[in-house]
Amino acid sequence: MAKLWAGRFEKPTNALLDDFQSSIPFDQRMLECDVTGSIAHATMLGEQGIISREDAESIVAGLNTILAEYRAGKLVIDMTAEDVHMFVEALLTERIGDAGKRLHTGRSRNDQVALDVRMYARQANMHVRELLLKLLDVIISLSEEHTGTIMAGYTHLQKAQPITLSFHLMAYAQMFMRDVTRFEHAYEEADVMPLGSGALAGTTYPLNRERVAELLGFSEVTDNALDGVSDRDFLLSFLSAASICMMHLSRFCEELILWSTNEFGTAVMDDGFATGSSIMPQKKNPDACELTRGKTGRVYGDLMALLTVMKGLPLAYNKDMQEDKEAFFDAYDTLINCLPTFTEMLRTTSFRKETMYESAGLGFTNATDLADYLVGKGLPFRDAHHVSGSLVGKCVRENRALTDLSLDELRAAHPSFEEDVYEAISLEACVERRKLRGGPAPEAVKNSIERAKAWRANHPTEA
Repeated sequence: MAKLWAGRFEKPTNALLDDFQSSIPFDQRMLECDVTGSIAHATMLGEQGIISREDAESIVAGLNTILAEYRAGKLVIDMTAEDVHMFVEALLTERIGDAGKRLHTGRSRNDQVALDVRMYARQANMHVRELLLKLLDVIISLSEEHTGTIMAGYTHLQKAQPITLSFHLMAYAQMFMRDVTRFEHAYEEADVMPLGSGALAGTTYPLNRERVAELLGFSEVTDNALDGVSDRDFLLSFLSAASICMMHLSRFCEELILWSTNEFGTAVMDDGFATGSSIMPQKKNPDACELTRGKTGRVYGDLMALLTVMKGLPLAYNKDMQEDKEAFFDAYDTLINCLPTFTEMLRTTSFRKETMYESAGLGFTNATDLADYLVGKGLPFRDAHHVSGSLVGKCVRENRALTDLSLDELRAAHPSFEEDVYEAISLEACVERRKLRGGPAPEAVKNSIERAKAWRANHPTEA
């Protein structure tokens, strides 16, 4: 296929360069965006009288035919084409003749590709948002089931204080709610129409940029042509949101991996989301979690790749920016692969309530409440902390729990202890007294769940 820009050159490009710079193997996935953007551009050109209405109608009809063939899986894409934009324009011209050559009037590939990527990014942000909302639905549902399921909370991977599984799950709900907001913001960044920027300095044609934005559903148009063609912040925002989201998934996966071990024994993954060993018959490996954890690094790499590409580029467009799409597409593909798998894996995971309760009773998770009990008797917290710590030390040496100590042993540490101490440091009491907003008490967590439901209602799933 002859290059559409070949007029300046006296010899064809070297085959090595053709292969090196060709982007159609990966940017062909933007064909629908490219054709849709061109239909809007051609419609506007006809309305403005920049090209004849007959030519505009011919172009639009030809593009609609190409789009219909693509959606039906019947369009044969020429993999020798330089990129998807050149492929579509050349195919259109081949089919409708000279009218096709007028499509590119008032447009550069620079603003054309910026438009296509923004259109694709809008779709990607909304797709990820939908998947995150489905994950949130599962987390909220599981949380409602487990408001009374007591477990150990950890710091430094050491048992710290008793909490509930619901409280723990709702911590991740907060993370994924923030992720939804980040992708919504990334959508807003992408939702600015750059066509009309030309190569870098706009055009002398009387384009109606607002009309193109209206036809394509953009909220506004770019305000500076240089920035319009060279901005990729909206992709960096997507990649940043994707990286943070994958980090959240990875943290959750790490905990599920730990909980499913024999040492913890508090979570059981469904057989459909685990694999076995080729040599060890007893193994049940949490591969879905491990792959998600591993793919997180891949998405981080995509973010760093584009940041590095962009860091030294002068204005305006540079061919380096062709590297934006593979990083973006890879992160997007990875995320939409991980999210549904993780969601279903979590939905089908079961939790061993009794094991969780027994585990919470070990490791002195009620030591803080023992100190708080003494504070209630009038001791300064630092003194109470010291007394509680000395009793923990005694229990460690004697391999006992705090509730195993007799009242006489407690009073030997401090005379303020009374019979009511045992009720005060029960796991149930330790959890239920923490009823401040944001705490693990069932009452507080139920309120948190209701707030999450209200938030969810304000973030409906797209039809």
